Amino acid sequence: MLRKMGEAVARVARKVNETVESGSDTLDLAECKLVSFPIGIYKVLRNVSDQIHLIILANNELKSLTSKFMTTFSQLQELHLEGNFLHRLPNEVSALQHLKTIDLSRNQFQDFPEQLTTLPALETINLEENEIADVPVEKLAAMPALRSINLRFNPLNAEVRVIAPPLIKFDMLMSPEGAQALPP
Repeated sequence: MLRKMGEAVARVARKVNETVESGSDTLDLAECKLVSFPIGIYKVLRNVSDQIHLIILANNELKSLTSKFMTTFSQLQELHLEGNFLHRLPNEVSALQHLKTIDLSRNQFQDFPEQLTTLPALETINLEENEIADVPVEKLAAMPALRSINLRFNPLNAEVRVIAPPLIKFDMLMSPEGAQALPP
């Protein structure tokens, strides 16, 4: 078990170093068994954090993200957090003024993360396979750049299904009422 943990830590360190050394705009820490975003990464990336536009933290074991994550990577344009155990976002997500795409599918959100509705550049929201019943349709309709929101396989209430279509100018993907996702 310690050997596997050591391998995981080495893999994270290697990927972070690759990002710094190559000057890449992408930090890919997908499938690294992370339960939190490692604090040491902030120090290593402090001189390049403004250059990072895409972070992939998919398929880890994250339960939350800190406000420091949001404020450190304020130039993000894409954030992939699918396949974790997230149930909320910090209020500081509002610092991500350049964010265009966020993938929060296959997490544990029961409430729609309304902070997303304050992001002026946000075009795509993926919340597929969560536990969301209610959606702030009016706030979403007021988002200037929003093009698509995926809410498939969420237990959306009937009111959202009826109210949303006439109010929105973007694609809203919903499963038929009562549909369930296939087990992995």
